Amino acid sequence: MRSGRTLDMDAFRVIIRGKFDALDEAARALLEAETDVAFTEEGTFTHDVNATAFTFRCQVPAGPDDDERAAKDGATAALAAHGLPYRDLNYAVTDLRTIKIRRKNR
Repeated sequence: MRSGRTLDMDAFRVIIRGKFDALDEAARALLEAETDVAFTEEGTFTHDVNATAFTFRCQVPAGPDDDERAAKDGATAALAAHGLPYRDLNYAVTDLRTIKIRRKNR
């Protein structure tokens, strides 16, 4: 019997909303090349037309004892790895381990 849980469900999905802080032209060009909406471990960006406000989506693997704080720390590290200056961060964390999937009876 299948449990309905897959390995990718042992993760957090984190959305970080914030503002870029003084992007230069090289950073803007890099950002344009990286824009996407998928949840990945490296994280993906969407941004406004002026590249001042952004949304960063990241999937952080979850260990058995990990909590929302660990998810935020992992997502912040992924954001920082892109090397773009940022400020004014707000987080939304979803623990995929707690999501119940209703299946239709057949």
